[in-house]
Amino acid sequence: MRLTRRLLTLLFAPLLALILAPALGTGSAFAVPQVKTISIADARSLPVGTVVTVAGSVTTPSGAFESSFGDKGFGLQDKTAGIYVSLQSDVHAYPRQRAHITGTLRDSSGLLTLVPADPSDVELGHKGRAVKPERVGTAAVSEATEGRLVKVVGRITQGPTSDLPYGYKLSVDDGSGPVQVFVNVQTGIDVSSLRLGQTVRVVGFSSQFGTHYEIDPRSPHDIAALEKVVQPL
Repeated sequence: MRLTRRLLTLLFAPLLALILAPALGTGSAFAVPQVKTISIADARSLPVGTVVTVAGSVTTPSGAFESSFGDKGFGLQDKTAGIYVSLQSDVHAYPRQRAHITGTLRDSSGLLTLVPADPSDVELGHKGRAVKPERVGTAAVSEATEGRLVKVVGRITQGPTSDLPYGYKLSVDDGSGPVQVFVNVQTGIDVSSLRLGQTVRVVGFSSQFGTHYEIDPRSPHDIAALEKVVQPL
């Protein structure tokens, strides 16, 4: 019986391929349909647990937020929105690099993330145009900006204070309301020169942890003092 089955398979397989080929199109009779790539904004509107494919530009170096995120992921942004790609292995993504990613939407302490099943689901390309940070008010850092690269200018109203081994946190306010800035240890940012009342420019990934929103700068270039605090004599 086993021999008969094998012979039947060998005899009818070519005929079956000829019958199926017109229906499946040219090429292999077993061609896999292409996965549709959608915008990041459309992906963000879908339920957690949905598998999506998106493309965009890398906005943060992979692993820059490892101390608090617990992974080696990176930020991704297109013309519509941004999202954090969570990976346990380092794919060595860097800002401006193009990326095409398939993953599952997950919630990570309030932050919407995209989690590839395998590093091979992340396709990295050549360097493209830099994503310019969006200038927003400190109080405007919210769900509306989550996943994007943003820039604020304001005075330091609290901190910096240690939250080691995760990093350091401080608050910046432009008069519209404070926003927390979280400095991860991998970024190499020295917070010792930052003082209460100092005016600073902060660029970073618009993030969320629990019930509050924050900005996560990527490198020492993302925090710049614009005005020194003069202590009274």
